[in-house]
Amino acid sequence: MAVVEALFIGELAPLGPRQVPSGIAKKPVCGQIAITATGLQGDNQGDTRHHGGPEKAVHHYPADHYAAWSEDGIVANAPAFGENITTLGLSEANVCIGDVYRFGSALLQVSQGRQPCWRLNARFDRSDMALRVQKSGRTGWYYRVLEEGHAAAGDSLVLLERPQPCWSLERIIELLYTRTMDFDSLRDLASLPELASSWCELAERRIASRKVEDWNRRLHDSQT
Repeated sequence: MAVVEALFIGELAPLGPRQVPSGIAKKPVCGQIAITATGLQGDNQGDTRHHGGPEKAVHHYPADHYAAWSEDGIVANAPAFGENITTLGLSEANVCIGDVYRFGSALLQVSQGRQPCWRLNARFDRSDMALRVQKSGRTGWYYRVLEEGHAAAGDSLVLLERPQPCWSLERIIELLYTRTMDFDSLRDLASLPELASSWCELAERRIASRKVEDWNRRLHDSQT
């Protein structure tokens, strides 16, 4: 169990030199908020092809990570990473794919980790920020909403089910970005029914092609 320190939603606003529409600049929510199949009521995404949707309905970023970023010389506070939920005590090391949490009257399930993209570079005004997040493993994660409901800051995330105890997010992040050619583990990953379909497909493509996908555009897309 972990207490949710704060909830955040974002309106669309221009981001970076190209002024792309983005909802990454979020603000705290006061009181209860509805949690729907596509996320917190009032939250917005500028690029709905790659952000949001049922498999990325709610983004969780641990407050614990901000101290580590400060040690790296990057001083920031929640919700700098565009998170909807922040907590202390939960991290990629102790959260697993498929974990089911009761949050207020809503039911959430961990669906995938976050794949950092160049919007983090624009957000932090650092050309290497997305790559830093990927290498650090401090990515945060997403939930799908199994049951819609309402919740508020101060409510607890209560773990109800852990169907995949061997598949922590930390293990998956290491597999995708460090042990990239471990095809046996990739096959096991792709077979997890709780994993978001896009990540299953990513693992399957890597197995079929026998090569790692090009990360350049995701991490370094030109902002000029």
